[in-house]
Amino acid sequence: MAVMSTHTRRRLTDAPFLAAATGATPSRRPVWFMRQAGRSLPEYRDVRAGIGMLESCFDPELVCEITLQPIRRHNVDAAILFSDIVVPLKAAGIDLDIVPGVGPVVAAPVRTVADVRALPRLRPEEVGAVTDGVRLLVDALGETPLIGFAGAPFTLASYLVEGGPSKNHERTKAMMYADPQTWHALLGALSDITIAFLQAQLAAGVDAVQLFDSWAGALSLADYRTFVLPHSERVFAEIADAGVPRIHFGVGTGELLGAMGEAGADVVGVDWRVPLTDAVRRVGPGKALQGNLDPAVLFAGPAAIEAQARRIVREADEAITMGASGHIFNLGHGVLPDTDPGVLTALVELVHEL
Repeated sequence: MAVMSTHTRRRLTDAPFLAAATGATPSRRPVWFMRQAGRSLPEYRDVRAGIGMLESCFDPELVCEITLQPIRRHNVDAAILFSDIVVPLKAAGIDLDIVPGVGPVVAAPVRTVADVRALPRLRPEEVGAVTDGVRLLVDALGETPLIGFAGAPFTLASYLVEGGPSKNHERTKAMMYADPQTWHALLGALSDITIAFLQAQLAAGVDAVQLFDSWAGALSLADYRTFVLPHSERVFAEIADAGVPRIHFGVGTGELLGAMGEAGADVVGVDWRVPLTDAVRRVGPGKALQGNLDPAVLFAGPAAIEAQARRIVREADEAITMGASGHIFNLGHGVLPDTDPGVLTALVELVHEL
């Protein structure tokens, strides 16, 4: 497949992040943070002033600048593309907006068979602004790997069916239980969009990808296996040929870690609720783990942060002796907006020393 061309991908043989993700021995413990670019950084607030979130995501120069900001400031071991999980839906032509303080809001929620049949497909040129941003970043990042990402089919489905963020996902689950045929058709269509979005990023040169199933924690293990896992498996299978590390992450997914590992990722992200030593038992040997400092700990002062970081590193090392193929230090979810950036910079230094 032409879109999977890897001729643009850099050879970053010494990158600690890629070593840890692929079972090699990194020169230092790699660390990056989900939401490392964003509201915690004054330079981000400056550059985004007066520019809407989605507008920012479709401006290649802005995507590049925002993605680079935490690399310059924190010396993290990987950059993650500045984007949003609803970007490919917007690009494909779905009427939605990211409302400040609310999140993605969908003008016409998807609730019927006809709605599902009307969903558009994503053509690579529709995310040309994103892939242009990736190309700028590949040139600018030097030896630092770039992580591309997408939302997983279930999480995208929840936004589309609910019409926006939801606490209980009642309309989503109602469709799942009452009309499984329409549900699977919806997730199939969203898998196509997710695959196309990731393939476009891979063709432009990203060095790894992360699939965010942010809302999967709302499901029981049985429901996850029946209604979600086959679709996430297809996403990972379709990008396997690119030969880059694939990361899978969700929040509140402790009960699902084993199944999420089965979906096909090389690295399983773990939130702060589950120790890495428990996570390795659930995921099984042969995969790397990513995580899992509670983002709220960053407000507790240097002594507490150091104690918790050291605990996670100890648990990670024990997980590796239990069969995990590596560890990437991260938070158990995204950087909170009010986090002091200096605290993150200090944490990176600490992790690199441990």
